[in-house]
Amino acid sequence: MNVIITGSTGMVGKAVLLECLESPHIEKVLVVNRHSLEMQHPKLEELLLPDFLRVETIKGQLNGYDACFFCMGVSALGMSEEAYHQITFNVTKAFADVLYEINPGMVFNYVSGAGTDSSEKGKIMWARVKGKTENMVLGKGFKDAYAVRLGTILPEKGIKSRTNWYSYMHVILSPFFPLLKKSKNITTTTKFGKAMINTLRFPRENKYLTNKDLNELAAQ
Repeated sequence: MNVIITGSTGMVGKAVLLECLESPHIEKVLVVNRHSLEMQHPKLEELLLPDFLRVETIKGQLNGYDACFFCMGVSALGMSEEAYHQITFNVTKAFADVLYEINPGMVFNYVSGAGTDSSEKGKIMWARVKGKTENMVLGKGFKDAYAVRLGTILPEKGIKSRTNWYSYMHVILSPFFPLLKKSKNITTTTKFGKAMINTLRFPRENKYLTNKDLNELAAQ
């Protein structure tokens, strides 16, 4: 299978990328980033797209893929709802629109977060916007699609978060990682990456994936 990954310069996208490169089920990986990964691998290709709202400009290079793992995102901290909506909803929709036009038979996985609000009417701004984005992706019409409501994730294989406070928490909690990994409600970057791949191999009726679902998928 051939897959597209966005957000691979961040912890979550990097997790998916590493597992895809190691997986015998994935033949080719295209990463679409604003900045170069500066990584080389026989399976890996990279496209640089400084403005994701202009995804139409690379449309011709997005043919021949079976799935998209949309992992890019930003923290809502300190952002207005308008700005956060532009980056979260508008960018995801632009990408999904182009891919659907190319191949509606794709699988599209959107990484949102635990606590996302599908009603789009809650009091928490980021949860409303991500809920709207989930609804758009799931209703788009792809062959299959998942809203990945990622919760606490522990880094493995040298992966680090680009968010300072998250990295700090990982350092503080690292002595407890062996214990934390036993929880069904906590996942790891390795399990998360494997689970994303396994959504293509073992489709699920439930389209909202929690950490518990991800851990189950990773074990298949």
